Amino acid sequence: MSQSVMIKSNKYGINLVLDPNIPFVELLKDVIEKFKASEKFFKNAELAISFEGRKLSEEEENRIIEAITENTTIQILCIVQNGSEQEAVMKQQIEYYQAVQQQFMNANTGSGDFYRGTLRSGQVIESESSVTIIGDVNPGAKIISQGNIVILGALKGNAHAGSAGDRNCFIFALDMNPIQIQIGDLIAKSRIKKKRENIC
Repeated sequence: MSQSVMIKSNKYGINLVLDPNIPFVELLKDVIEKFKASEKFFKNAELAISFEGRKLSEEEENRIIEAITENTTIQILCIVQNGSEQEAVMKQQIEYYQAVQQQFMNANTGSGDFYRGTLRSGQVIESESSVTIIGDVNPGAKIISQGNIVILGALKGNAHAGSAGDRNCFIFALDMNPIQIQIGDLIAKSRIKKKRENIC
């Protein structure tokens, strides 16, 4: 097993220690290999993540998170900065995400659709009722719902609520940075890309 990727875990999240010298493409393969080997230990876990040992761009962070979520049953809820209070921050963020998730699940029980996982570019979800996404909606992905849209993660793509013409619907995301949102026939487009913070 390659030592270019090491996983340090605690009760609330994981810290990835990454080799700063190998090419990123090779590193990404090693991340996938490492997490596949740890699948039984992390099965269905909802975790915060931090990175150590290598400076990563936003795109590289997103590619690592996508590689983990696409090849395992792990759900990455947020990214936190590495530091001495890391576990406490992870605990706070995980508890917040779980509370919000439970709140919306209780409110929408029996009245909407649920999707678990990150939506990648080109993916489209359509719903004849309300929809809750447990994960991120990346640029190029799209959600179309006749009811409300709730995203327990980041909205960076497109979302259309009230697609049958209902302006009273709403769109909610824990991190709202969409390319375009639409409610009924009302459309709003992003003009300025917001700089993403590393802390949830």
